[in-house]
Amino acid sequence: MTTRPMLIAPSILSADMAALGDAVAELESAGADWVHVDVMDGHFVPNITIGMPVVAALAKRTRLPLDVHLMISDPDRYLDEFAAAGAKVLTVQAEACLHLYRTLERIRALGLRSGVAINPATPIESIEPVLACCDLVLIMTVEPGFGGQKFISSMLDKVRWLKRLVDERQLSVDIQVDGGIKEDSIGLAAQAGANVFVSGSGVFGQGDVAAALRRLRAALTVD
Repeated sequence: MTTRPMLIAPSILSADMAALGDAVAELESAGADWVHVDVMDGHFVPNITIGMPVVAALAKRTRLPLDVHLMISDPDRYLDEFAAAGAKVLTVQAEACLHLYRTLERIRALGLRSGVAINPATPIESIEPVLACCDLVLIMTVEPGFGGQKFISSMLDKVRWLKRLVDERQLSVDIQVDGGIKEDSIGLAAQAGANVFVSGSGVFGQGDVAAALRRLRAALTVD
C-alpha cells in the first residue's frame, strides 16, 4: 500500500475576490500546502470565475503550488497558457476531453503535474485506462460550479475503489476530493483513501483562516 502526504488545498473560490492576493498570502502564512484555483467558463459549468491573468497574478504573490482545476469546455485550447501563467498542477474534467490520454500527456510535457477530475455521475471506471498518465485524480464530492454545497457521502465509494486500484497497480497518484470538505467530512475522505483535500468555505468561511486550517488538520485522522 502506498502512503501519500496529506495535503490541504484551500479553494480561493470562497475567498474575497477583491483581495485574492492577500488571500493567498494569508494561506501561505497559515500553512496551507497548495492553493486550489477553480476556473469556470459558464459553459461546462453554470458559473464564470477567473482565467489566466488572475493565475499569473497569484503566482507572483505566493510560493505555494497553484492547483488549477479547469472546469471548462475544450481545455486543450488553454493548456499552454495556464502553464505559462504559473500553474503547477493542472486538472481537466474527463467529461470535457475528447482525447483524454493526449490531454494528460500534453500537461506532463509542459512540465506540470497532470490531473483528471470526474463529476459525481461519472463512473470511476471511465478513467481507469488513463491512470498511468495521471499524477492526480480529483473525485468531485459535489456537483461542480458553486462553492458551499453539501458533501455527497456516496462519493466515498469512488475514493475507496480508486485507492485500491492505485495500490494494486503501484501508481504514484494523489487522490483529491473537492466539495463540502469540512471538519465533519475530511476525516471520512481520508479514511476512504484521499490524501489531497480542497476546502473553500471550510477555510475562508470560518473567520480565522489559520485556525480553520488547524482544525481541518486535526480532523485528518486515519484509523
